[in-house]
Amino acid sequence: MMQLRTLILTSVMLPWILSSAAKDEYMEVRKPKKDIVNFPDYATPQDRDTDPAVAPKADELPTCLLCVCLSGSVYCEEVSPEMSTVPALPKETAYLYARFNKITKISNRDFADMATLRRIDLSGNLIAEIDDGAFSKLPNLEELILAENRLTKLPILPTTLVSLNANFNKLRTQGVKATAFKKLTRLAYLYLGNNELTAVPQLPESLHVVHLHNNKILSITDETFCKGNTSYYIRTNMDEVRLDGNPVMLSKHPNSFICLHSLPIGWYN
Repeated sequence: MMQLRTLILTSVMLPWILSSAAKDEYMEVRKPKKDIVNFPDYATPQDRDTDPAVAPKADELPTCLLCVCLSGSVYCEEVSPEMSTVPALPKETAYLYARFNKITKISNRDFADMATLRRIDLSGNLIAEIDDGAFSKLPNLEELILAENRLTKLPILPTTLVSLNANFNKLRTQGVKATAFKKLTRLAYLYLGNNELTAVPQLPESLHVVHLHNNKILSITDETFCKGNTSYYIRTNMDEVRLDGNPVMLSKHPNSFICLHSLPIGWYN
């Protein structure tokens, strides 16, 4: 009797168990498989900003990604990451503005073969050295701005210059040759204020404005601005001279400005 009950139970339950197992297997097969995605281990934005090994350097970026390039003008002002050298410039660059960076030196190769350059503005950097030939092979350079740097001497300058601004440097007479501007026959604006010059260099006839204020100029002569051997000479181009803030006593040199249209501007003792 017991065996018969077991046989009946088995015959009833076995098909149900097999059917259930088959159903589970079918459902398992129908389940979509989950894709395993391996995400790269990117640094967080904060890590990229603070970790120098992760953050890109200025010299590793294309110039026109680091700076703004627009119709022959390149603007590299206060760029981030900090710029310590002059970037490679597009061949058609005519105007470069690389102000307020941390450039320390200008080498001969920085502007090699840049025949189109007309204006270079490097003010507000940390430039303490410029190779002698850095600007001498720029046939169209008219304006050079080196204000607010750490220069103690000037390099050879191109004869095409119309304006030179080297205010607020550490220029010394030993670093500015007496004839540094003699061949610059187009130079109209010369700004050498707030330096350490003790003498006035030779000034070309083409000058309209010369600023030499706040230096250490001790004396001038009748030939500094005029020609002492003639009273008929008039310096027709010279419109503005600044010598204030120097130890020289202008009252002791009454004939030094006789050829000028007007006396030096500024406050004098």
